Amino acid sequence: MMKLWMAPAGLHIEPAQTRDAADLARLHKQGFYRGWSSDEFTGFLAEASNPTYVACDAKRRIAGFAMFRIAGDEAELLTIAVDPKWRGKKVGTALLHAAFSDLMMSPVKTVFLEVDELNASALALYEREGFSQIGTRKGYYPKADGSAATALVMSRDLG
Repeated sequence: MMKLWMAPAGLHIEPAQTRDAADLARLHKQGFYRGWSSDEFTGFLAEASNPTYVACDAKRRIAGFAMFRIAGDEAELLTIAVDPKWRGKKVGTALLHAAFSDLMMSPVKTVFLEVDELNASALALYEREGFSQIGTRKGYYPKADGSAATALVMSRDLG
């Protein structure tokens, strides 16, 4: 049975499939300096410990995705990306809500993530969704100018 969650603007959320790797790589490159390749996504999607959720329309055109890694009772948000034309329409929020509802049916108790300290829109989303800062990682994200940005480490309890 296919899991489906409702999303805004006529979209729905469903589990990603390995055939989505190229689309996820394209979206990831639009949002990050060092985007992951299609082969990297294929590897991630093949692992059962990496639940990935896609927001898509009725023709399965992907507007955004969120990828997690589960280890024991913890999950890490590995990456989340939304197509630029869908940003600001609550797609990221819907992806997180779908993932949380799914993860709450698993042993996962806590979700962690890293986010660039200068990514104001992502920080606002995570704070709205109950994440709080628990640490920093200096020089974590490479930038186009050769410098590296600090990541904020955040967590959220699912209980």
